[in-house]
Amino acid sequence: MSALEGVALYAALNLLLVILLAYNVTRHRQRAKVSIGTGEDAGLEQACRVHGNAVEYIPVGLIALALLALLDTSPMIIHVLGFALTLGRGLHAYGLLSKAGVSMGRFIGTLLTWLMILASAGLLIFAAVT
Repeated sequence: MSALEGVALYAALNLLLVILLAYNVTRHRQRAKVSIGTGEDAGLEQACRVHGNAVEYIPVGLIALALLALLDTSPMIIHVLGFALTLGRGLHAYGLLSKAGVSMGRFIGTLLTWLMILASAGLLIFAAVT
């Protein structure tokens, strides 16, 4: 599998996660009978934040992966970074959906996502200056 095909794989997996989280928001909206905002419904607020958080971080990670692939980064590095992003976002979503406060899934998910972004930034800077 090429680096660009690896990016396509992780993009697809993360897109599926986003649509699942969007469906969860819709489900909560229907239950709470709220079409805009959260209507002070705690479950809907939680679902919106989980979806919003995924939409805030996933594009950044995928852009970094795509740029790295275009710069001929090793497919193995793409897979490590893509897996970290995907697992991190999945764990974060699971952790935050399971419990509104601090959870191990949320902590590890955030850590993996941030490490993926930091590693990608470092690799991109290195590629740009060498």
